[in-house]
Amino acid sequence: MANVRTYSPSVRVGNWNEDLCLEEDTLKDFLDKRDSGELLVQKTHNLLQNTLRKVDLSVTTDGLLHFGDTVMIVNPGAERNDVRDIRQRDPTALCLNISEYKAHLAAQVEAPCPVSASRIIKPCIRNAFVITSVDGTPNGEALRYGQDFALSTTEGYAGNLKLHSDRVSFLKCAKKSRQQEVSLVSDLTHFTRWKTIAFEPQLRMEYEGLPVQANVKLLITHCKTHQHLNIAQDYVARTPFGYEYEVTAHMDLDSHRAEKETNHWVIITGTPTDDGRTMFDKPRPDPSGLTDRPMEGTGEVRNAGLDPNQTRPAPQTQEKPSMEEMLTQIEQTARGEEGLPQTQ
Repeated sequence: MANVRTYSPSVRVGNWNEDLCLEEDTLKDFLDKRDSGELLVQKTHNLLQNTLRKVDLSVTTDGLLHFGDTVMIVNPGAERNDVRDIRQRDPTALCLNISEYKAHLAAQVEAPCPVSASRIIKPCIRNAFVITSVDGTPNGEALRYGQDFALSTTEGYAGNLKLHSDRVSFLKCAKKSRQQEVSLVSDLTHFTRWKTIAFEPQLRMEYEGLPVQANVKLLITHCKTHQHLNIAQDYVARTPFGYEYEVTAHMDLDSHRAEKETNHWVIITGTPTDDGRTMFDKPRPDPSGLTDRPMEGTGEVRNAGLDPNQTRPAPQTQEKPSMEEMLTQIEQTARGEEGLPQTQ
């Protein structure tokens, strides 16, 4: 208790002059850091402002994906199909996972940078990627199933980094799941090549070479290792933005050798409206409001001339024949009077 100061520096007791100088130096150091933006609260604010800044996604007019488009890579999530599974995974977006320490020291994202799956599915710097050509295909051309491409971050703060993966080794693998690691690098190599595969397993050969539709389920496969882009839903990592899932390159199959929900992805584009929503947020059309529309496979018109709010007429039901009529028809059929010519 001898070293504890029981009075404020204004009280001239003990080494009061040194205490006053120490407090003045502390206040001066604080003001200098505040003016230069080196305070921790300022660095955290700048990190959130830079990484969560809004990005406008590309709008497709023909419903296809093109080279040069700015898109989001979203996993639709998984419903709880088993009563023993208490978790229900929400839709998550592939995003860069910059460490807080590096973000405070660098002016932009530096390679190598890990990736994660975040529940933030609003388009921003973190989760916006550009479909980049690796075979000389010009921007604006449609991306096709089975065609190699690269996923790059946007220019500026994101650093224009490429999505990269390589085979698992003892020294290079995912930190928690120990699966094939996925990260962002600065160089465009063979390890940064990916391709899309159709979602329907029985039609993948037929879809090979066809243009890729936007906003539909598909698989994203690494060209070198042939492993699918995967969400390790059993492993979460703590980031400056909360707890997020680990992203790996792993072929997650069920008992029927079919890919699970962790391998399913949707490449999201923007909407032509100015409300900032994506095609993933667009509500599905209400089937009750569809009027005067031809039914599939027939020439009939569905709800033709009817008001959607008007009560529809009850369908006409055919009366069932009585027991006597059924017996008479059976006797006539047995005698050959229906469908058979009568003999002379």
